[in-house]
Amino acid sequence: MAIFHYNAEQPFGVSPDLHLLFWGREQCAPGHTFGPGFREYYKIHFVHKGTGKVMAGGQSHILYPGQAFLTYPRVVASYAADESDPWNYSWIAFTGERVKPLLSRTTLSPESPVFPMDGEVMNGLYDRLTEAAGTSGALDLPLTAIFYEFLAALLRTVPAAAAASALQGRKNEHVEKCLHFIESHYCENITMEMMSEMLQLNRKYVSALFKQVVGMPPRQYLLGYRMAKACELLTRTDCTIGEIARSIGYDDALLFSRMFKKVQGCSPKSYREGHANLTL
Repeated sequence: MAIFHYNAEQPFGVSPDLHLLFWGREQCAPGHTFGPGFREYYKIHFVHKGTGKVMAGGQSHILYPGQAFLTYPRVVASYAADESDPWNYSWIAFTGERVKPLLSRTTLSPESPVFPMDGEVMNGLYDRLTEAAGTSGALDLPLTAIFYEFLAALLRTVPAAAAASALQGRKNEHVEKCLHFIESHYCENITMEMMSEMLQLNRKYVSALFKQVVGMPPRQYLLGYRMAKACELLTRTDCTIGEIARSIGYDDALLFSRMFKKVQGCSPKSYREGHANLTL
C-alpha cells in the first residue's frame, strides 16, 4: 500500500524556483507497474529492498537496493517491480524553474536516469520530511531546508565531469543572467539584442544556449512569464485589464487579451471570473 505525504504549503508565485510537492513510500505488489506514461513533475524513487526494471530513453535498467531513478516531466517512462522480489521504495516529487539547471550539473538525463544514492540520505529522507511535516509553525521552512539538503547531496553523488561541469557552469551563468534580466524587465520591450549586448555574446548563440538550458526560446519564456504575472494580477488585484496589460509590457490591451487566451485558453475576464474566490 502506498503512503503519501503532501506539502501543505503552496509555492510562492506561479513558477517557483524550487518546490517540494510530496513524498511517500510503498512495498510494491509483485509486478506493480507504471506507464508507459509521464507526469508533470520530477520524481525520484529510492530502492530500499527488492528489484525491478525501469525503461527510459529507449534503455532498460535493472535496479537493486541502494539505487534510485529519476523520472522527468513530460518524458515518457515506465517501470515495474519484480514478480518474485518486488521493490520496497520511497520517493520524492518536486518542481521548479531551477531544477533543470541544477540537474545539468549532474550525470543524470532522461536517457540515463539511474544512480546510486547514499544509504544514510536515502533511508532517512522519508522520516525526516514526515517528522518535519508534523511540526507546528512555519512548516515550509523545515521542509524546504531538508529538500535543499537532499538536492545538495544529489549534486555531490552524481556530479558531472569536471571539465564539462565547468563549461556547463559558464553556460548556466549566462542563462541565469538572461533569466534575471527577463524577470527584472518583463514589463519593458525586451529584445534578444538587449540580452546579447548585456552578455557581450552573439545573439544567435545566446538564443540557442537559452533554449538548450531552459528548454524553450527566450521569447516563449518571456511570454509565459508575463502571462504568469497576469494571472497573479487578475486573481490578487482589482486592476483593470488595461492596467494589467501595461503592467506586464503590453501597451495594447487587445493584443494582451489575444496572447492571454492563446496561453491560458480563455480571456482575462473569464480567468478572473473563474478565480473570483482568490481576488482581494
